[in-house]
Amino acid sequence: MKIDKGLIGGSTNLLVLSLLQEQDRYGYEIIKELESRSDRTFLFKEGTLYPVLHRLENNGLVTSYMAKGETGKERKYYKITNKGQKQLAEEKRTWETFSISVNKVIGGNVHAFS
Repeated sequence: MKIDKGLIGGSTNLLVLSLLQEQDRYGYEIIKELESRSDRTFLFKEGTLYPVLHRLENNGLVTSYMAKGETGKERKYYKITNKGQKQLAEEKRTWETFSISVNKVIGGNVHAFS
């Protein structure tokens, strides 16, 4: 099933920050993890993800650093900041309120973080 880009766009910060809360990751790793965990619902291209990461970095929600990965190749890793942790908590609260409200309207009873 193809998901409307507007729905995905509105939740991109939440998705990316959630992954970075678990561990530092490089861009392609974020793309593959989103794809895997969403059963291929979230198929980001590099041209979509990197502007998001740059915006998060410019807003102080993530920082980046260069490090060698498992293969020895140097990669740019992204790390969530304290400000990013606070933003993630807010994004989760907003998403929970939104999803509960939508489910009330459509007759569902599934909650995002229950």
